Amino acid sequence: MVTLFAALTVETPARDPLLVIHGGPDWDHSYLLDPLIQLADRHDLIFPDLRGCGRSTRGLPDDQYTPAAATGDLVALLVALGVATTDVLGFSYGGLIAQRLALAAPARVRRLVIASSSVLPVPPNAFAGWPERDRRTAAAAAVWANATPTAPDPAAPDPAAPDPAGADPTGPELTRAAAFAGAEADVWRAEALDGYRDRLARVRFSAEWLRPWRAGKLPGARPDDAAARLAAIGVPILLLHGRQDMTFPAALAERAAELIPRARAVLLDEAGHMAHVDRPRAWLEAVSAFLERPSRDDHVQPSS
Repeated sequence: MVTLFAALTVETPARDPLLVIHGGPDWDHSYLLDPLIQLADRHDLIFPDLRGCGRSTRGLPDDQYTPAAATGDLVALLVALGVATTDVLGFSYGGLIAQRLALAAPARVRRLVIASSSVLPVPPNAFAGWPERDRRTAAAAAVWANATPTAPDPAAPDPAAPDPAGADPTGPELTRAAAFAGAEADVWRAEALDGYRDRLARVRFSAEWLRPWRAGKLPGARPDDAAARLAAIGVPILLLHGRQDMTFPAALAERAAELIPRARAVLLDEAGHMAHVDRPRAWLEAVSAFLERPSRDDHVQPSS
């Protein structure tokens, strides 16, 4: 049995609910609370931790960490909360799960925000000729290359606790080490880095999804033919992206918006993968404005 932890702004979400799906996937929801919590005066917010993440169920067999299973959990969560329809925001890996949710349960998704993620596959040479990215991503690449994760120890201390001095990172500490090493790649503006690292220090990292991924057994999360299928269900989509994103190329958001009639792309200058950290006000304004737009049930003409 899987139990999802979910932070709620009200006990029973009913007022224009917004489901927020974190990325990682071995992170938790906490790094997205700011600035989204500012929407709580108009929307009832739902911040779940995916299975294997944060305070949700861990210790499942590796073959139970799949995008399909995570999507099913979210549908079950909405049913348990009595939420018939909701707006959905998926960030990074969570943006791929959000697409799956919209396709699996289209009647439940009113509007879809795909933030710092991609509808389209990332080409192998997408970042060729960008030396600044090569420089900024080197530290995290070294962490992944030099560390060998191990299965989690049930008797281990709180996974949010710091790594013992001098220990090689394994398990949740490998995820944590990679996140901190990748901070400069994820956040474009140097002045936002200290605040971002403070945010990372509060994340309850895990390594449940890491094991099947490193073993080559984790199924891909991006739905097949996603652009055409999302266009067919007619859900309004906001593709919200930092122009300096070093994980998912910003150009793919613009291309997806051309392919999906009810999608629009908003690219924020001077913002990286963690665009909500680099440009919190502009990012939140884009989300808020989109959530005020008519949904597909309002029978408006498609817009781009």
